[in-house]
Amino acid sequence: MSLNIEQYINLADDKLGAEALYATDDFFADKSRLLRREAPEWKDDLYDDNGKWMDGWESRRKRGEGYDFCVVKLGLAGTIAGLDIDTSFFTGNFPPSASVDAIYSPDADPTHAEGWEEILPSQSLEGDKHHLNEIDSDKVYTHVRLNIYPDGGVARLRVYGSPSVDWNAIDELQQVDLAAVENGGRALACSDEHYGNKSNILGPGRGENMGDGWETARRRTPGNDWVIVALGHAGNVGRVVVDTAHFKGNYPDSCSIQAAYVKGGTDDQVATQSLFWKELLPSQKLNAHDIHEFVAEVNEIGPVTHVRLNIFPDGGISRLRLFGTKAD
Repeated sequence: MSLNIEQYINLADDKLGAEALYATDDFFADKSRLLRREAPEWKDDLYDDNGKWMDGWESRRKRGEGYDFCVVKLGLAGTIAGLDIDTSFFTGNFPPSASVDAIYSPDADPTHAEGWEEILPSQSLEGDKHHLNEIDSDKVYTHVRLNIYPDGGVARLRVYGSPSVDWNAIDELQQVDLAAVENGGRALACSDEHYGNKSNILGPGRGENMGDGWETARRRTPGNDWVIVALGHAGNVGRVVVDTAHFKGNYPDSCSIQAAYVKGGTDDQVATQSLFWKELLPSQKLNAHDIHEFVAEVNEIGPVTHVRLNIFPDGGISRLRLFGTKAD
């Protein structure tokens, strides 16, 4: 499989607003679980009124014609590069096969609409396994429909892609968060993410808890931890916000930011280049569970496409905001 999911965003992430709008049947396990960001889990001896509790979407055994399906509104409209149909912990109750359709319908619920396009033809499934598929399309979609034949359970559906942002509609003087996930920002690489995923720092709102942030293991060697972010669009950064929400005994002592306008190369090559990037934000002291806003401290270094957030020596960051104007 050539698809590198680290290059994309899960557009069906419930934390980004994705929603399971409709399912033909979710008798055994609620359709909303299909979109949970957390990995599926197994709970021994846990039953509810309808049977064994399962972490996913599960329909009852079909006793007639037809098949089950679930309609999902993506958290962010965008192009789809890959799909992961995950049947973790579903062993004797997974669907034998599945397919996926998609549609662009920004203003209406498309559950019963015409115009759905098949983006993944029917494929065989196995129990307790990830099924990762590359999608070759440059169309923008707002909804997907997971079809299972004829019934059964799926733990998670991940829809990997890139948010659709109309940068032409954004005025050159308008201040936007160039790193926000909804604007196409992506966390490309980091030194360590033992306790929290690097992509969390670009998510909407403030972090819900320490798990909804980026946290490294305790550093026992010289040096410092870092994360590299690709902006959604090249821009001039004029205001930086570093939020340490919920990090109280484990926030970094200080931070700094380097940045550059990267031309060419691939995502996995920027880490080495970043050592020599210009200083956008000199080292700044940080506090526990606090929002740190920097304006006067930000250096004017011109348009940039990538930043490297350095934390000293280690610890956790909840959110990183990089406000500025778009550049050509």
